[in-house]
Amino acid sequence: MAAPPRGDARNRRPLPVPKMAAAAPPVRAGPGAGVVAAMAARGAEAEALFEAHTAAELRAVERRLRAGIEQKREELRQMVGERYRDLIEAADTIAEMRRSAERLLGAVRGLQRGGTARPGPAGTVRPPAHQSFYGAAAQLKLLLEVPEQVWGAVEGGRYLPAARLHLLGAHLRRQLQLDTPRARSSAVLARFPILLRQVAAASHLRSTVLQESKALLRCPTGSEQAVAEALCAIMLLEDSSPRQALADFLLARKMAIQQLLNQPHHGAGIKAQVCSLMELLSTTLFQAHALFYTVPEGVPPEPALPCGLLFSTLESSTGQNPAGRGGVLQEDLKLSSWFKYLPESVVEFQPALRTLAHPISQEYLRETLQQWINMCSEDIRTGVRTLLVYVKSMKGLAGIRDAVWELLSSESSSHSWEAVCRRLLGRPVSFWEELLQELFLDRLQTLTKEGFDSISSSSKQLLAAALQELEVKGGSGALSKQIQLEHNVSLFLWSESPGDLPGDAAWVSVGQRGPFARSGLAMKAQALTPCVQSFCSTLDSKLKARLEDVLSYLPGDDSVPKEPPHSAFDRFADAGTVQELLRDSCVACIQHLLGCVQEQLQSAQGQLDPPGDARLNAVLFMARLCQALPELCPHLQRCVLGRPGGAEPKEPRSAKKLGKGKAQEVPPELAKWQGVKAELLQQSLVAYQLWSSAVTKALVQCFTHTLLLDTAGSVLATATNWDEIEIQEETESGSSVTSKIRLPVQPSWHVQCLLFSLCQEVNRVGGHTLPKVTLQELLRSCMAEVLAAYGKLVEQKQEKRPDSFPLTQSRALQLLYDLRYLSIILTAKSEDTKPSRIKQDSGIDKVIDFLEGHIDPFDLDVFTPHLNSNLNRLVQRTSVLFGLLTGTENQYTSRGGALSSQELHNILPLASSQIRFGLLPLSMSSSRKSKSTARSTERVQGQAAAAVLPRDDEARPGSLFRQLLTDDEDAAAPSLFKLGWLSGMTK
Repeated sequence: MAAPPRGDARNRRPLPVPKMAAAAPPVRAGPGAGVVAAMAARGAEAEALFEAHTAAELRAVERRLRAGIEQKREELRQMVGERYRDLIEAADTIAEMRRSAERLLGAVRGLQRGGTARPGPAGTVRPPAHQSFYGAAAQLKLLLEVPEQVWGAVEGGRYLPAARLHLLGAHLRRQLQLDTPRARSSAVLARFPILLRQVAAASHLRSTVLQESKALLRCPTGSEQAVAEALCAIMLLEDSSPRQALADFLLARKMAIQQLLNQPHHGAGIKAQVCSLMELLSTTLFQAHALFYTVPEGVPPEPALPCGLLFSTLESSTGQNPAGRGGVLQEDLKLSSWFKYLPESVVEFQPALRTLAHPISQEYLRETLQQWINMCSEDIRTGVRTLLVYVKSMKGLAGIRDAVWELLSSESSSHSWEAVCRRLLGRPVSFWEELLQELFLDRLQTLTKEGFDSISSSSKQLLAAALQELEVKGGSGALSKQIQLEHNVSLFLWSESPGDLPGDAAWVSVGQRGPFARSGLAMKAQALTPCVQSFCSTLDSKLKARLEDVLSYLPGDDSVPKEPPHSAFDRFADAGTVQELLRDSCVACIQHLLGCVQEQLQSAQGQLDPPGDARLNAVLFMARLCQALPELCPHLQRCVLGRPGGAEPKEPRSAKKLGKGKAQEVPPELAKWQGVKAELLQQSLVAYQLWSSAVTKALVQCFTHTLLLDTAGSVLATATNWDEIEIQEETESGSSVTSKIRLPVQPSWHVQCLLFSLCQEVNRVGGHTLPKVTLQELLRSCMAEVLAAYGKLVEQKQEKRPDSFPLTQSRALQLLYDLRYLSIILTAKSEDTKPSRIKQDSGIDKVIDFLEGHIDPFDLDVFTPHLNSNLNRLVQRTSVLFGLLTGTENQYTSRGGALSSQELHNILPLASSQIRFGLLPLSMSSSRKSKSTARSTERVQGQAAAAVLPRDDEARPGSLFRQLLTDDEDAAAPSLFKLGWLSGMTK
């Protein structure tokens, strides 16, 4: 140890540190760039000073600088000197304290050595009076020491020694007769008045030990030995039985449960509270087994399952066990000089119970524990239900469930759990299944209902806002671009935008992209407008958030969770219930949305007045929305199917392919998803039907008005150019005569306007994406309205009013040509229906018979083949112009070669059905081209020659239209469009 500084060290003057520092030569820095720059800057400042000041001024500046330098040096000296003086004073104080402590320790060691080495007087025998006096004095001393010993034991958490010391104090008071009624007048209290205070504080000590012992029983972290000692202390102080100790133990644990439930809960604290409850319940059963259960006679004990700890502790504390004999006094008291004067009854004192502590029977223990579990279950259910109200997500519920599972499945909790439950209750116990599972399912149901109710209400508001924007008239001038695209979908289809093609379109095919990677071009190909995309995107994002929240409660499909060998319960036993709940809630949400759409359609029905009606745009928006929801909301499908992967199962094969009696069973979730899609499609068809009926009514009304105009000017205004044809006829003498006939080759202008306006309306709404049922219904209703118009014309001509314009043969031919052309264009034919199977409407026959009745029969026989030829050419020529109306039928040839299914396309997947515009074929050699052209020319000439020959049934009224149908069925009469690549335009 270093020698301490001398006493005069504090009077020493501080070392001249600043002077030494100033005297030291300055350390020059290396020739770095920064040093050079600093020296250059100082040199520039010095030059500036010399340039701006005179010599006298420069000397004054120098004096000021030197004075400032000296002042700073002085301040530095004072600061270092003061700190140095404080350091010296602290060192002197520490050295003095060390010397004092060493002297004190030396004196204590000397006293100890002297006390043990000094022998007592040998053979000194005190008289009995002195012995009793010393015994009484020693007991008084011990009585004064007992409270301090009791408080020390209570503060150290040793409640059983504290109770035993308190009972020892009571025994001392009885020995000294301080508890008797006449104790206040005794000579002992008169000489030692402090004992009065000790007697008064004895009851307070007893209540304190009891209170602290019962508080330990409420602590879930107390060890089994500590709980056993606390129960023994209560039994000794209250002189109670083991059954009463069991009641106190369970009552304390019930109070602990209530205390846990009444704690303030904030967010993550709920998980800790529920886990603490489960830990408290399991710990209570474990400790009840360790404390109160006794092994029946004849059954060997299991070392892994300790039991009867309360009775063994009670035996050792009452001296019944030899290991517990020796009194209650601690060793430090036995070292006191007055200990040897204590009487034997005090030294060997052992507390005892008035009644014998009999073990608790298994039947009583089982009944008591079961009653306690039933009594606590109601409190736990009520409290946990209140706590779960503050859990706002299923992810939080899953976190609590997993925490409980990890707690109950841990080795410390699951060790011998089943054996303990069977010993105590005679049955296995699962606190999750009996207490928490139902509460979690109720809360999960509430969260699911609230989540989908929120989605339903927000979707209803979003739908109302979108419809309100769409019902603004197009001529207001304040429409946004998205609303303009909704009013006319063709503008959206033929506009370009930066997002039409994905960035990886050049090297990633459509089949390799994910289900969510949809390009803008794909949206345009399906006529999914920005408003529909925005609505579906908003709905899908909300469904995605809800689905992810629910999936956090369910097991993942990627990896099956590995349960530990001693799993407390199956976490995912209710996964099927949760999926069914998710499915039902999602279907109810979609049905609520469909109900809103249905209400809007019912309110709009009967009030539509196209063209240009703003409400019609809202109806079309709802039709497109219902059609696009299954496509643009993939998470809707996931919610209904309940599959995290989102892969839709394969559709089951139909009964026709599998044969009778082999129909594949459809899974219930797939059947429900198909039902949802069917409801959406049905609602879409209803909306499209409103649109088609409104459009048909408006267009045919204008057509009917023009058709029924009965003036010469109106007839001339709707007339078109006729074709002049030279024919050769054979006279009675056998010579041939050449004559010219004029026949119509174009329909009337109002017919063309009707069809073109109809195509415009279909194109405006994205005709290539219209359902076939809607397009066929549109054609069917339009044809019915056209027939009604022709029926009115027939009725008008049959009245033969004098002011009406007569129906001439030329006009009858034009009307007949128009009607047959309209019948061909507007007759809805499905792809799998042959023309021969289409039944002709009887109304058409009546009108045709009426019109043919105004044509000379001989002329009709001559005109019929040429009218058929003109009509065929007209249909083929206008099949592209009116392709939106004729695209649903396959009355012309199909493509020469089928598309290769192995061909990959990076932009859009090819349509599975036939499209109107075929792909351009490869060029072929000139010889092959010439041969095919020659063959096709021969076929055309043969067809023309066959058309000139009259038929037997052409003389009858209506034969022209029937002949046209027969010509369509004849496979030997090819179209001109079969010759060359232009035939692809008709598909």
